[in-house]
Amino acid sequence: MLDVRKIRLILELRESGITNSKVLSAIEKIPREKFVSDTFRNQAYENIALPIENNQTISQPYVVARMTELLDVKKNHKVLEIGTGSGYQCAVLSLLARRVYTIERIKNLHESSNKIFEKLKFTNIVSKYDDGNNGWAEQIPFDRIIFTAASKIMNNEIFSHIDNDGIIVCPMVKKNKQILIKYKKKNNKIISKEYDDVLFVPNLQGVV
Repeated sequence: MLDVRKIRLILELRESGITNSKVLSAIEKIPREKFVSDTFRNQAYENIALPIENNQTISQPYVVARMTELLDVKKNHKVLEIGTGSGYQCAVLSLLARRVYTIERIKNLHESSNKIFEKLKFTNIVSKYDDGNNGWAEQIPFDRIIFTAASKIMNNEIFSHIDNDGIIVCPMVKKNKQILIKYKKKNNKIISKEYDDVLFVPNLQGVV
């Protein structure tokens, strides 16, 4: 039954404009039901966000696909994810990148996502319990950075974390709306472009 639901989801993502076959393939391969609670398992392949612990959410598959597509990840890339959450976005990225470094500020989400990564035998994910807003200085440079919570301002320090031609994808709060923004470093200058309206939990500072 899940396979039918998964096929329906992939078709829906295609119809919604997701064209990158590698992104669609990664979403097809990752068992989203492993990242949601038993209560919502029967809804794992619906194209909706679902609640997880600590008043957080697992993102809508379309948004995961869209952000991953904008990130334009290559197989040799080193990616930083700020906000592990359920671990679902990270798992999708792990199939596309050489290595994914992920930071989570909520301790039990950090621990539960780590357990899922171990169960699913992901060997190219490195996770850390910390405030991700300052990045991961010991591991720079990164080819790609993704934020999975809505930020009011971008810490300029983060821009120094990416190489030339590096990309950052982040939901930003602008005029009481959240907009998906893609930042690209070209000749050491940052070029930004706005995309879809989105809805994410707020990017908070500190650890809990």
